[in-house]
Amino acid sequence: MAVDMHKTCYGEYCGKPVLALNGTTEIYGDCGICPRGQTIDHSKICRQCLESPELYDWLFLGFMAMLPLILHWFFIEWYSGKKSSSALFQHITALFECTVASLATLLVSEPIGYLQLNSCRVQKLSDWYTMLYNPSPDYVKTLHCTHEAVYPLYTIVFIYYAFSLVLMMILRPLLIKKIACGLGKSDRFKSIYAALYFFPILTVIQAVGGGLLYYAFPYIILVLSLITLAVYMSASEIESFKDLLVRKKRLVVLFSHWVIHVYGIISISRVDTFEKDLPLLALVPGPTLFYLLTAKFTDPSRIRLEEGSGH
Repeated sequence: MAVDMHKTCYGEYCGKPVLALNGTTEIYGDCGICPRGQTIDHSKICRQCLESPELYDWLFLGFMAMLPLILHWFFIEWYSGKKSSSALFQHITALFECTVASLATLLVSEPIGYLQLNSCRVQKLSDWYTMLYNPSPDYVKTLHCTHEAVYPLYTIVFIYYAFSLVLMMILRPLLIKKIACGLGKSDRFKSIYAALYFFPILTVIQAVGGGLLYYAFPYIILVLSLITLAVYMSASEIESFKDLLVRKKRLVVLFSHWVIHVYGIISISRVDTFEKDLPLLALVPGPTLFYLLTAKFTDPSRIRLEEGSGH
């Protein structure tokens, strides 16, 4: 049925769906919720999301995809033990699981069958929480207009977590059962049990704080990567460049943190031209160099020795 375009459409996220197209004239439905994959335009008309995600959107999705992978690697390393030969295979399997889950998520999203996405532009924080803006025109009946205004940045993360969880439950137990000879029976599946805890936690975080994460994730990346790098170097008693070269694993951890630093810096810059980021990327080794140059001055044994000699 046709609707008078001058009739007020209540609410910030309520819109009129396009029911049919009569030549060049669009016929609109009643003001209400927009179908999935659509959001309102400036005229309060529901329009299909056909734009490609911006670089920042891809970086956000990459961050959300990295979270379970990093947690997988952490718990695999935590429970594998120093002498276990299964850790490397489990790390590779976790990477394979997350990679396949990412590809599968893209393939089942619009446009289906392609490794690309159709999306709507994120304009403001409230776009992530449309359920909080359902209007009550007569102060009695609520007009429900909740829809995914940031399509598909909100729901695609849940789809990815579901694929990751299914793949982990299929592949990881078979792998551990065959190669985890260095672990006790009670320790073999602890990394899987840990994932059964952190996947629901990540899901709740995305459901409640997805919009906040969208704007804060570059800073979260930089802060957490700096903290974890400092903790690792301190726990491993790395106080010089020579200590870094003793084990290849230390270099792998260092370069991994540097990659994460680069990711965070590019996310903060929000530019599409890589050349503009190059001066900022020179700061990546800075925290490591600062730690190595100042570690000897903060060694607790040296401080205690100086205090003893002072007395």
